[in-house]
Amino acid sequence: MAGVWDRVTGTQPAPPVLLVVLVGVLALAVVAYRPVWLLARNAVTIAHEGGHGLVAVLTGRRLEGIRLHSDTSGLTVSRGRPTGLGMVLTAAAGYTAPSLLGLLGAWLLAAGHITALLWGATALLVVMLVMIRNVYGVLTVFLTGGAFLLVSWLTAPEVQSVFAYGAVWFLLLGGVRPVFELQNKRRRGGAPDSDVDQLHRLTNVPAVVWLLFFHVVTVCSLLGGGRWLLGL
Repeated sequence: MAGVWDRVTGTQPAPPVLLVVLVGVLALAVVAYRPVWLLARNAVTIAHEGGHGLVAVLTGRRLEGIRLHSDTSGLTVSRGRPTGLGMVLTAAAGYTAPSLLGLLGAWLLAAGHITALLWGATALLVVMLVMIRNVYGVLTVFLTGGAFLLVSWLTAPEVQSVFAYGAVWFLLLGGVRPVFELQNKRRRGGAPDSDVDQLHRLTNVPAVVWLLFFHVVTVCSLLGGGRWLLGL
């Protein structure tokens, strides 16, 4: 048991900077190339809905369940006051969660805690799995968690390092695109009940201001996390 704990709390060497850059470029290609993005976006949806669920619990709401759909949309249902700070924070957590998780991951990697990141991500996915309420969601979270588990247990440290950096790059980059997608949908008259519209009803702050807030959080997280990953 002591050996396992030492692995989690210990540090591991970072890959060469050139490899970190190449992994980042690959993650950017995944986010930018639409056919691949449509599949990879499921991972961002997991983080998005997980963010709603986590903040709901932390603010004292009762989490009823989470659904993930094959079109990469999702739904998180929680019970509690329909207004107030808890509901506002819960609604605001979705679009910011992937980027903030990526920022946290970048901080862990900059500190050399590669194993801690992989095991922490696996634990979060296991907890989320319990709250999934549809078959597609269970399959998506199970496969994602399984990938983290297999890499952390069965692969060499070098592979674990590349996988961890790739996952964090993907969260940082992948957190930016959905906000632009939401902006484009709203410009065309779509997404009438999006998170920013819910936040507008809850706070009377214009939806465009919340959209700008999401842009600021995701872009700043990318810039800050990228600096950590590159050791700048």
